[in-house]
Amino acid sequence: MVKSQYVTWNDIENMVQIISNKISKSSKKFSSISTISRGGLIPSRLLADSLDIETIFVDQQNISSNSLFVDDIFDSGKTFENIYRKVDDPPNFIFATLFARRDVIYPQQLVYASKTIDNSYVVFPWDKLEFENNLK
Repeated sequence: MVKSQYVTWNDIENMVQIISNKISKSSKKFSSISTISRGGLIPSRLLADSLDIETIFVDQQNISSNSLFVDDIFDSGKTFENIYRKVDDPPNFIFATLFARRDVIYPQQLVYASKTIDNSYVVFPWDKLEFENNLK
C-alpha cells in the first residue's frame, strides 16, 4: 500500500493564504502567474484571486521573472529545474508551492506554505480520483 497524506480543500485555502501573505510582504510585485497544467492550475487560480493577479499562463516555453510560478508541491526538484531553464532572469524568479517535500534541499527562489509530514504521497483534492484509480 502506498503511504499517503490527504489534503482537504480547507487545507488548500489556508495554504494559499499563507503563500499570499508571504508574497504580499515581499517587495516583489508580479504581473502574472505562470504554471504547469498538471498540479499547478488550481493553486494558481486561487493565488491569482488572493493576490489580485488577472493573467495566468499555462505550459509556457518562456517565462518572465515578473511572473510568479505556482505548482502544488516542490518534490524532487525536477519541475523547478525544467522551469528554471525557461526563465528570462533566473536570479529574480520566484517559485511558489503549497507543499515542500521534507528533507529536500530547496532553492532560494522557493516560497511554500507547509512541509510534508514525511515522504508520503500528497493527495490533493483535484487528483484524488486519479490517485485512487491507480491503486486498483
